Amino acid sequence: MKNYGVCNLNAVAMRTEPDSASEMHTQVLFGETFSIEDETAGFYQIKTDYDDQQGWIAKHQVCLVDTEEHRRIFAAEKTFTNELVSFLTETDSMLTPLSLGAVLPDIVNNEFTIGDHAYFFEGESKYGVYEKSQIVKSAFLYINSPFLHGGRTPFGIDSAGLIQMIYKINGHYLPRKSHEQAKLGEVLSFIEESEPGDLAFFDNDEGEIIHVGILLENNYIIHCHGKVRLDRLDQSGIFNVDTHRHTHKLRVIKKML
Repeated sequence: MKNYGVCNLNAVAMRTEPDSASEMHTQVLFGETFSIEDETAGFYQIKTDYDDQQGWIAKHQVCLVDTEEHRRIFAAEKTFTNELVSFLTETDSMLTPLSLGAVLPDIVNNEFTIGDHAYFFEGESKYGVYEKSQIVKSAFLYINSPFLHGGRTPFGIDSAGLIQMIYKINGHYLPRKSHEQAKLGEVLSFIEESEPGDLAFFDNDEGEIIHVGILLENNYIIHCHGKVRLDRLDQSGIFNVDTHRHTHKLRVIKKML
């Protein structure tokens, strides 16, 4: 059995159990690689290379690759799609839709391969490491994306997935979960010390980090609550501009870049 795989669909659900009705706790996006740790009828148990997420994915939704191809794709400079929706054309003229932040592995002259499939890409892409101002520009691409627990695309995303993906397409690594993200960076004592692109973390009554957002100018914040939206931030937390109520309690502000 091949011990590695690459996602060759736009977004595949990773579930907590090998059951299509089990909870989706994250997604594997096109071009992302993983190792296979176990299997059962219809499902692989995998661990993602990018953020060490473990869970179960359907066997018929991924492409298995050998060690050499896995090493080639994993080691290549990462190029990401930079439009809400773009398309790949396969050699048989079939189209594969991609959403913002999909990986175009080892792409050269707009072409790349995964397993036996050859692809051609003509959309807008992005690679390299970008400064903090680009974090804010990327964040606005996700405005009005609906909340989806475990989601990582503009068509369904959660608060930590939003932050991870925005930083990812700008060349910066962050873990998948908000409480893991909160362990990184430099603590800022006051909102006034922050810059657009810094992160604010929020906790529940038990002190657990459960939410995160990106700070903007003039005490605005972009975050995912029902949808990706703009609200105000003060020392108490997030003030919802529609309901005129605080929705999340501020725990800490951190500078990541």
